[in-house]
Amino acid sequence: MHDYSMLAEGDSVLVAVSGGIDSLVLAWVLTFWEKKAPIHYSMECVHVDMEGTAGELGTAAYMVKQELANLGIPLTVLPARWHPDRGQLNGSETENVCFQCSRSRRKQLFDHAASQGHCKLALGHHRDDIIETFFLNLTCAGNISTMRPRQQLFSGKLNVIRPLAYCDKGDVETIGRMLHCKPVRSSCPLSEKTRRADIHKLVRSIYAALPDSKEHIFAALGNVREDYMLLPDTRKP
Repeated sequence: MHDYSMLAEGDSVLVAVSGGIDSLVLAWVLTFWEKKAPIHYSMECVHVDMEGTAGELGTAAYMVKQELANLGIPLTVLPARWHPDRGQLNGSETENVCFQCSRSRRKQLFDHAASQGHCKLALGHHRDDIIETFFLNLTCAGNISTMRPRQQLFSGKLNVIRPLAYCDKGDVETIGRMLHCKPVRSSCPLSEKTRRADIHKLVRSIYAALPDSKEHIFAALGNVREDYMLLPDTRKP
């Protein structure tokens, strides 16, 4: 919170809640923090419903709403604007479908934030997610980058914040058990068949072989030595 100045007096925060344990814990953390923080901010928790039809909540959306209700937190459910073609889900277009689905949900959150006057968008990514994104971009996109704990968008009109950035997945799960939260399983049939899932297994094997590697990798993401990277030499001869 303090290292990245994530929240300020009068902020209006949109909290994206997928239903996974990370986003459920995030919603609770921000609710708890608001009660003890020296500043005042407002928040709205939102879930994008990928299943709902004809004004009825989908199964996952209903369960997410119940989980947050158990924590005393209200939830806004937004019917998804875009749904994947079921015929693509097991074919060669799976990666493109994941990209389109993610982009559509992200844009819907951005638009909702703008329409409701939210200046912050809180996401439940933790330290493991940040490390795995680094490896995903390194091995599949050909660049060295990852998710930042705080990132400005739209010329500063919206800031994405990740309050759990310093927490391990295990920390988040421990908090979830303390709160008696039950994660809501994604309705997407591709949720366990993505490239990110492959990277998760790869990174776990690194941690198993090198017990202290997670701490070193995370520290390295903030300790980039540009003089030793393969960057073009722009100096004139």
